[in-house]
Amino acid sequence: MAESKLPYFFLGVGVGAAVAVLFAPVAGEALRDELRDRANEGRDMVRRRGAELGERVRTRASDLVDRGREAVETHRGDLESALEAGRRAYRDATGPQTEPPTDSAPV
Repeated sequence: MAESKLPYFFLGVGVGAAVAVLFAPVAGEALRDELRDRANEGRDMVRRRGAELGERVRTRASDLVDRGREAVETHRGDLESALEAGRRAYRDATGPQTEPPTDSAPV
């Protein structure tokens, strides 16, 4: 019985080897080249996206700085007016300036 199964075993080995050769991945050197190419493509994509993101961040930061400067300029006049009004109110409330009293008693 064992002798009748031996030809089928060799037939299976031959068919398996043929299928393996047909569906085997590329040779080692070609596979390394393909992996290197894909890695380079990935690196280039990451650099490109990083540059795009950096540009967007710089643009947004510049816009925020400009808005901040505009807000400071807009409110600077209001602050100066409020300070001047406070000074006038203080002068009006305290009257004319005189020399401060001295704490020393005559000797």
